[in-house]
Amino acid sequence: MIVAAMTLWASAAVAQHSHGSMKGPNGGPMQDIVGIHAELVLAGNAVTLNILDEANKPIAAKGFSGSVLIVSGGSRETVQLVPAGDSALKGEAKNPVAAGAPVTLVLKNAAGKSGQVKF
Repeated sequence: MIVAAMTLWASAAVAQHSHGSMKGPNGGPMQDIVGIHAELVLAGNAVTLNILDEANKPIAAKGFSGSVLIVSGGSRETVQLVPAGDSALKGEAKNPVAAGAPVTLVLKNAAGKSGQVKF
């Protein structure tokens, strides 16, 4: 019974769902995390995370913080994301991000709830 309860709690705690091949309004892949839609847009060294509501409308990024781990070949780089503009978090990688590179996002919302998803 304890194992079943722990399993249910753990699955609820990490419950995030992917939008699979769904693209965001700026052409990047989207994932659900901490109650919002997160759209990841990579261009050269720039990493942009657009914060969207359930209707894919921009919402304020104030109070959000996060980072991404980018894996490319044998190298790994963590990029801190900071609010930039009204509804986005941005950061700069040291090198251009390769197309198809796995990216793991860790995000914390204004209420202090945090989560992790992979793109």
